[in-house]
Formats: sequence, C-alpha cells, structure tokens
Amino acid sequence: MFDFVQENRRPVQIVLALIIVPFALWGVDSYQKSGDGAVLASVNGEKIGQQEFDYALNQQQQRIREMAGANFDPTFFDKPEIKHSVLDGLVTQRVIALEARKAGLSLTNEQIGQILINIGDFQTDGKFDRQRYEAVLREKGKTPSGFDAEIRQAVLAQQLTEAYAQNGYAADAVAENLIRLNEQQRSVAVARLDAAAFAKQVKVPDSAVNDYYNSNAQEFQVPERASVEYVVLSADALLPQVSVNDAEIKQYYEEHQAEFGTQEQRQAAHILITVAKQASDADRQAAKAKAEQILQEIKQAPSKFAALAKQHSQDPGSAANGGDLGMFGRGAMVKPFEDSVFSLEVGELSGLVQTDYGYHIIKLLAAKPAKIQPLGEVKNLIAQRLKLQHAGDKFAELAEGFNNSVYEQSDSLKPAADLIGATVQRGVWLSKGQAPAGLWTEKALEAVFSEDALKNKRNTAAVEVAPNTLLSARVVEYKPASARPLNEVSAGIRQKLEKQQAAELALQQGQKMLEQLQRGEKAAVNWNAAQFLTRNQRSGIEPGLLQAVFGADTGKLPAYVGVASGGGYALARIDAVKAPAVIDDAKRSGYAQQIRQITGEELLMSYLADAKKRADITMKDFSAEEKK
Repeated sequence: MFDFVQENRRPVQIVLALIIVPFALWGVDSYQKSGDGAVLASVNGEKIGQQEFDYALNQQQQRIREMAGANFDPTFFDKPEIKHSVLDGLVTQRVIALEARKAGLSLTNEQIGQILINIGDFQTDGKFDRQRYEAVLREKGKTPSGFDAEIRQAVLAQQLTEAYAQNGYAADAVAENLIRLNEQQRSVAVARLDAAAFAKQVKVPDSAVNDYYNSNAQEFQVPERASVEYVVLSADALLPQVSVNDAEIKQYYEEHQAEFGTQEQRQAAHILITVAKQASDADRQAAKAKAEQILQEIKQAPSKFAALAKQHSQDPGSAANGGDLGMFGRGAMVKPFEDSVFSLEVGELSGLVQTDYGYHIIKLLAAKPAKIQPLGEVKNLIAQRLKLQHAGDKFAELAEGFNNSVYEQSDSLKPAADLIGATVQRGVWLSKGQAPAGLWTEKALEAVFSEDALKNKRNTAAVEVAPNTLLSARVVEYKPASARPLNEVSAGIRQKLEKQQAAELALQQGQKMLEQLQRGEKAAVNWNAAQFLTRNQRSGIEPGLLQAVFGADTGKLPAYVGVASGGGYALARIDAVKAPAVIDDAKRSGYAQQIRQITGEELLMSYLADAKKRADITMKDFSAEEKK
C-alpha cells in the first residue's frame, strides 16, 4: 500500500544492518586486541588496528563470495573505497559502543544466557546444547567469554539504535494526505506510436553511415587480446592426491568427541523472586520470606507448581510458561542455579536457591543423558574433514615452490606443472579489461597484460584467484587493439541510424497529436480501452507515462499527456478521477506506522552523524596509499 514512498527511501536498512550486527561479524576478541599491529583508525583514543580491520575485511569477503559464487572477484576488495567503507563501518561500531556506555545501557548475565539458549545454531532437537555451542565457537575461532561479550555489545548497540529508529513521528494529516495521493484512481486510455511503423519513411545515405563510423571510432575498437596457457594450483585439485587411514580417523574421533555428541541436558522450571543488588537487608528478608511461603504452598500441593509460577514468578521470560526454562546443559545458567538443577532427580523440588538475581524455587522436569555418536556413524564425515585438512596442508607446502618455479623458470610453465602434478591448460583467448567468469579475475588479467608477460614472454606471477587457488599464465599469442573495418560494421550502423530516425519521426508525430488533443481538436488516435490506475497499480504502464498521468492537471477532463517510450511515443487520455473511499482508522494507522519508521531511521542516521562529528576520529587514507 505504501510502495511509492518505499521506493524513494534511502537505503537506510542496509546501513542499519551493517551497524547493528557488528560484533557478531567482526568479533569482540579482535575488538579487544585491536591495538595489535598498525593503527588504522581511532575513536576518542580507542584504537582500531590492522588485525581488527583484516578480520572485518575477510568477513565481508566471505559474505560477498557466498552471494557471488563463481563470479566472485577478490580484487574488488583491493579498491581504496571498499577498504574505506569497511574501516568506516568499524568506526561507526566503536562510536555506537561509546554512546551506549554513555547512556548507561547494560545487560545482565541471565539475559545473555536467555539469548544464547535460543540461538538455533546452538540447539539439538530444539534445546540448547552446551557441547554444540562450544564446538560451533571453536570452529569459528571464538571463545565462550569472547562470544558472550559479542552478544552483549551487539544487543546494547541495538538498544541504542532502536531508541531512535523506533521512535519516529507521523502526523495524522500527513498520513491522510499520503493515502489520498497513493490511492487516488484515474481512468486512463493509452495509445502508442511504434517507431517501426515509420521505418518505410526512413532513408539513410552512405554518407551518414561513413560520418557515424568516423565520429564514433571508439565504438568499433577491438581490445588487445592474448592467447594464453596456464597452470592452476588449488587445494580442491589436490584432494585426489591425499588419503587418510583408519588410525587417523580414530585419533581424530577420540580427540574431538565433543563434536560428535551431546552433553547431559536437563529441563527445569523455576519460580524467581527477584532481589536488586543494592536492596536493603529488610527488602532481602521480605523477598526470602515470600519465596519460603511459596515453597511451602508447593510442598503441600506439588501439582500447583506451574500455576504458582504464572502467579508469582518475576522472571518474565518463563513465568507465562509455568516457569519452564526448556532443556539446557551445564554452563547455560549461573553456578548456584546449575548446581541445584544437576543435583535433583526428575520430579524433585529444590529448596530456596540464592543467586545474584534473587531466590529461586526449582523443579526438575526431565533429564536427557549425554550421548556420543559411535565412530561408525561419523567415520565418513571425519575422513572428509581430514582429507580437506591434508589437502590444505599440501597446498600450503606446494604454494611457495609453485611461486618460485614460475618466477625462476619463467620461460615455461611445465616445471611448475610437474611440481604440483598438474597439466598446462591451453587454448584460452582473453581480452584486456574484459574478465570472464571463473578463474580470470581482474588481477589475473592485469598479470597477463603486463609488460613483462607480453614483451618479455615470461610467466606471470602466481595470482590468488580464489581461496587456496593460485594461477600462473603465459602468453602464447598476442593481438594488439585494432578497429573493425567499415565494411564489417556498416550494416549495423545503417540499422541503428534507421531506428533512430524512425523513433524521431514517431516522437514528432506523437507530440503533434498531443498538441492537437490539448487544444481540443480531433486527432486520429487509436485508444486502448480505458482502465483505472493508481500510483501502485500500473497495469503495464511504464513509469514515465504513469508519472505524467498523475502529474497532469485534471481540473478539466479529458486531460492528455504524452512521453517518449520504447523508441516510439505513448499518449494517455485521463477521463475521470476517483478519490479514495472513507479513510478508516486501520489504514491511517498503517500509513502512520510506516512514516514513523522512515522518520525514525532518519533520526537515527542524523544522531549517528552527529555522534561521529562529536567524536575525535582519525582514519587511514587508503587512496593516498594506492597513489604511492
């Protein structure tokens, strides 16, 4: 219903996505060690170092690689503007973190725990799995404490940004005006003058073809081309050369059993009576007395636990579910709570358990013992992992020798191919500046068309064209840039000029008809059947004509408009205008909500721009680095 406004919005959502999910992407471990290495930026004295930047850049590369697939070009991230964008994103993240601290925002350990147990990647059969959690973090090179810090930083950043993004403003009058504009209907008939209908009136002399050819010489240039042979070293190609034995598989299984099983899980329910950290002794005693009273009620009627939890528990995350916290393993809860849960038998009730959050009454609902998958079930998976690992190791071992071979024996690729057990590929023609999909990235093309490769006939350096993939090429045949002769392109030029002249005749005829209609005169126009249109319901009408239709003065009907369209001309006749029906509260509310979202996001962007102005920020100039 709000498409015409949405289409004209700035890409705020993209900006929000980049700044709200920062720490989950970049990692707080790197954030805390950002002083390591060269300093690329600083925000109020807090440094952003090379390690943090490299990690952020790598993460962005991974995201783009997943989206682009075979079309991914790693040299895209060598551009100064891309590097600047990534660094600016890190600066914005740091500004948000500083502003969140200034605002006094905080998150308790229990709230962090609730977030973790609801993350799908850490669950088995829909329940939090501590061993899976630790295995996933190990795979990503993270630690539990570091990841907890990431969650804390990300949530606090989101709290700060949402305080602005979700508090936009929208006047009822503005919403109603937008509804009237957006849902107004106009009855429109359309007529089209196709340029093809004027083709017989067009004659293009040879002199015009010659003039076009001479005036647009660049259009007929064929770029320089090279036929190359090449050799590729990749970890994937090395997979058939590596093998693993049963002993290796068994050793890996024994050393990584946490990855192939689940730890003991327990399902508990609790009733929490909260106590603030700064509470007085009297308040603490009152809370404890209340908890003891509830405990006695449960002991007298154990079946009422869920009902009493709904009535008395001050944990908003579980009270509505009768206190049920779901399945969890060790490490998900604070220690006193966990110790109590794992000491109970199923159905057993605890005494009062005190934590930093208050007093808990806990009931163990179910228990699931630890389970390890047998080796036979995961043998193939382990074998594949080990083969990938061995292939990566072999690639690393061969990479230096491959680099040296193509450089030191630069008159042939065969020694390098023999070294890695590959063959020299031949018969590929490449055009300068036109990188095909796959191996031939911009960086690879630059190497092929370098002076050393073309004039000195030497192998190119080994170029990384994908992760764990190196390529070296050698020019076999070279053809310099040239112009296609006139006799090859004259037919195409003539056809192009004929279309242009036919389109011009259609435009002239269309404009003449429009002037006649607007003067109230008759014109030989073949109108299509009229139909009602709105700004969103276009019925195949091109945007330019639709804009003209809804921009027309309808004080006197019929009204006429026209625009150049698709090499011809389109006329529109507006016969009637129908205002929207009564504007109900639901529709007004829907429009107002979207306006508030837009204005809220604008508020956020203004706030962030102002916060960055107030901060003392320095950033590396990547463009200056490139000029050197």
